[in-house]
Amino acid sequence: MANKIPRVPVREQDPAIRATNFEEVCYGYNLEEARLEASRCLDCKNPRCVAACPVGLQIPRFIAALHAGDLPLAAEVIAADSSLPSICGRVCPQESQCEGACILGIKGEPVAIGKIERFIGDWKLENPTAEAAATTPRNGHKVAVIGSGPAGLACASDLAKWGYEVTIFEALHQVGGVLVYGIPEFRLPKERIVAREIGNVERLGVKFETNVIVGRTVTIDSLLDEEGFEAVFVGSGAGLPRFMGIEGENLNGVVSANEFLTRANLMHAYDANYDTPIYVGKRVVVVGGGNVAMDAVRTAKRLGAEATIVYRRSEKELPARVEEVHHAKEEGIEFRMLTNPVAILGNEQGWVAGIRCVEMELGEPDESGRRSPVVKAGSEFEIEADVVIMALGTSPNPLIASTTAGLETNRRGCITADEQGQTTREGVFAGGDAVTGAATVILAMGAGRKAAKAIDAYLKSKA
Repeated sequence: MANKIPRVPVREQDPAIRATNFEEVCYGYNLEEARLEASRCLDCKNPRCVAACPVGLQIPRFIAALHAGDLPLAAEVIAADSSLPSICGRVCPQESQCEGACILGIKGEPVAIGKIERFIGDWKLENPTAEAAATTPRNGHKVAVIGSGPAGLACASDLAKWGYEVTIFEALHQVGGVLVYGIPEFRLPKERIVAREIGNVERLGVKFETNVIVGRTVTIDSLLDEEGFEAVFVGSGAGLPRFMGIEGENLNGVVSANEFLTRANLMHAYDANYDTPIYVGKRVVVVGGGNVAMDAVRTAKRLGAEATIVYRRSEKELPARVEEVHHAKEEGIEFRMLTNPVAILGNEQGWVAGIRCVEMELGEPDESGRRSPVVKAGSEFEIEADVVIMALGTSPNPLIASTTAGLETNRRGCITADEQGQTTREGVFAGGDAVTGAATVILAMGAGRKAAKAIDAYLKSKA
């Protein structure tokens, strides 16, 4: 019986060694391991894994193709719904999506869908086919995509496959959005994986323009009125960091996780061949419990600091992926749960010297269903620190909305859009973190694909 085979473990770098380098933690499966894991799939009649995937990947079909040894078919099945399998296989929260819905997971271990997808994606990168270069004939319609992160790439890929002439406008000097500036090298290799998957999108005929800040260099109105674009998709992400508003937040040594990770990832601050400054001192405290907090704390550790996570709820409520928390603990990261900062302490030179915290206990659940943290009276204590990194979530930059008449946002500054990505402005669609606030790569891709369908329907209705 397929489900009697235990889940095939994945090989990883030794924690003591990897905590000192930026090489990828997880080595992934080889062909033999991937096919053995594929043999565990029950090929359910109503695959719950497909329903739980935000882009609707035909999971049992690509797993069956791999099991049969037909790797080109497995890659083709994935390509129909996703242009970024090597990326998704690495960074998707599979445990709460496809794998979380797997029948095998009820009594045992679910099929390692993410690791299988990664294997097939990586195989495709090493074995590109001639068909990938064949682009669809253009249909004469132009669409602008703002942002080259997961939402923009997914939207642009689908539109290009349907014959649209698509240009992606990226504010930074390098394409990839959060895949490049946000997720560290040790989780997602940039040259080996991200650049090559983006190359596949380019081969579909998508054009990229970097260093274009929409709202400054150009506006949505100028794209629509002067540059001949008939629709615009806004996938500009959520790059505006949040802070706590506590005393001492303006001290030297307090940074947002966004800035810290951008310096390390996009600007290679960890590499001695680059001049990008990054300061960690001896002790770093990261405030927050999401994936970004894990990325920041594990980066700080690799840069030589003693690194600690401070989170106001218990471990059970940590929003970060289980795998990320597990890896962080293996690497020697300290976790201070049920702890909330109330002030950042400085020295005479205006630099961080420590952080004052209070202990918390969990009360009744709030509207998100998580139990609300309540301060324990008289529980104040201090943690020594040279750097404090705030990883409290992000919201969208207001620039696009503030320079586009008729584009509504909600109270959190997110662009208002319906299920299909249609905004309050005709011809303008949006999706991903710009609409939801900071979320996951795969949800952004799902939103990009839905918006591509809506843009296609909108332009056909005008024809």
